[in-house]
Amino acid sequence: MSEILLVVTGTDHLTLTDGTEHPTGYWAEEFAAPYRAFTGAGHRVAVATPGGVVPTVDPVSLRPEFNGGQAAATTAAALDAIAELRHPLALADVDPTRYAAVFYVGGHGPLEDLADDADSARLLHAVLAQGTPLAAVCHGVAALLATQDAEGRSPLAGHRMTGFSAAEERQTGLADRLPWLLEERLVALGGDYSAGEPWGPHVVVDRTLHTGQNPASSTALAAALLKTLH
Repeated sequence: MSEILLVVTGTDHLTLTDGTEHPTGYWAEEFAAPYRAFTGAGHRVAVATPGGVVPTVDPVSLRPEFNGGQAAATTAAALDAIAELRHPLALADVDPTRYAAVFYVGGHGPLEDLADDADSARLLHAVLAQGTPLAAVCHGVAALLATQDAEGRSPLAGHRMTGFSAAEERQTGLADRLPWLLEERLVALGGDYSAGEPWGPHVVVDRTLHTGQNPASSTALAAALLKTLH
């Protein structure tokens, strides 16, 4: 079977406009759902982070109310047992030709690092040029911003896409404290942005790009990406 790369934020905080650091990381469901889907379909999975650091899970994403109850929350908390998460590759060392698909995991962390990470930008440009299926969910879609050149041009301009909406961000209570909102930056990138109802699943596929709006979109997004591998 094929090998799929999951790209995960390497930070454990998000710097707010007042300079304070808001604890964050990757969102548990947005890693767990695609990981289960990909490995369940028989594919191998690799994980990469900036610098090869072991990623931090956002503690909020482990709460029962965000996992449909205590049983699912307990399962989510067992992510530390996944070997690929404990031993990630460094993004700088990733060979873009090795993977059948690339999936960017969300959580607020990507706003801090992947949105302007040069190694991630190199990977994105390579997979887009190769026609490799590419997916990103929720705040993981912020990684696409790194594809802009010095003049603000991106190969993703004109693509239909989604990502965590401004309406959802306001409901988190962080919107007024963030340096920028993802929805606004995706529009500025040249993306043809759309959003569904807050917190409901919404997946957009345009050419090789697959994007999901929020945690509830993770499973459907992984399924859409798997269809490209059959």
